[in-house]
Amino acid sequence: MVCNSFLRSVIVQACHIGVLAQGREQFSNIKRTLSVGFGVSNKWSCGFKTSTKMMVDSAAGEKRVSIVDMLPEKVDDGGYICGGWKSEDGKLSCGYSSFRGRRSTMEDFYDVKAAMIEGQTVCMFGIFDGHGGSRAAEYLKENLFENLMKHPQFMTDTKLAITETYKQTDAAFLESEKDIYRDDGSTASTAVLVGNHLYVANVGDSRTIVSKAGKAIPLSDDHKPNRIDERKRIESAGGVIMWAGTWRVGGVLAMSRAFGNRMLKQFVVAEPEIQDLEINHEFEFLVLASDGLWDVVPNEDAVSLAQTAEEPEAAARKLTETAFTRGSSDNITCIVVRFGHEKTESPELKPNPKAEPEAKPETEPKQTSE
Repeated sequence: MVCNSFLRSVIVQACHIGVLAQGREQFSNIKRTLSVGFGVSNKWSCGFKTSTKMMVDSAAGEKRVSIVDMLPEKVDDGGYICGGWKSEDGKLSCGYSSFRGRRSTMEDFYDVKAAMIEGQTVCMFGIFDGHGGSRAAEYLKENLFENLMKHPQFMTDTKLAITETYKQTDAAFLESEKDIYRDDGSTASTAVLVGNHLYVANVGDSRTIVSKAGKAIPLSDDHKPNRIDERKRIESAGGVIMWAGTWRVGGVLAMSRAFGNRMLKQFVVAEPEIQDLEINHEFEFLVLASDGLWDVVPNEDAVSLAQTAEEPEAAARKLTETAFTRGSSDNITCIVVRFGHEKTESPELKPNPKAEPEAKPETEPKQTSE
């Protein structure tokens, strides 16, 4: 995410320091880990070391969830970080690919978690694209899904839990950074799958799409300052939208919602827009990615490219490579989640030798859905 240099200069002048703190950025490549939580029932299997965590639900008491860290990640000679996993029953698989690209620093983070909570399989996928530094995105990777699973209404009112967790995590991040003179921010595009119910939440201009019966359908709407509803919201709060190479809040930030960004917090909120839907046999796969992909790869192209790869890890790698080849100047991170549906076959009809031949029906019989 490219943040206007004006923001940094304002912070420098306001705090009377010569340079912004950059200590966290040198650790961004070291601490990039993909943590996946699996239910104690062992329904999911990846063959990695497991550790047990206690998570407290204030409404229902303590819940025990096994956490699996998938380490080490695979880093090839080209600098791509790739990996993936598949459920033991084959009903869900995931692949990811992340690449620093042409940027001097890496500010993208991602997270994938799975757990068994109250007898339900829960999977969470997230893309976090930092701007003005990597700390906000790193904080979301470390805390957002952990906080969500602790929310007392996570399983009973998932949509409410996501909204409140986004806001609370934003407030906690700002509190943790109150004595640090910098103004990091981050997007968050997440997909939470509870059983067969999918919740897609978005803050910023990372994006999630789904391939449904071969068609690309966006499940989030980029939070850009020139969106009519976003412009109206910002101006109603006393903010201004200015053109500085692109439309920016206060002439600084090229998105209208984000985590962090303390100086613009009155206008740049972390309230997510959420879509919820039931997964059926028409849903083929999800693509979650930072804008390093979407800047150069349209939704339809992303679906077409991902369809050519058999495994989601290969699909994610292909998407990041394509974005870089097409000239993306940003960090590029992508997660592909593939749904494996059981195929249902129509029962074989055997002719009855005693029956008279029937006239051919005018319309084809309807196929039974899953």
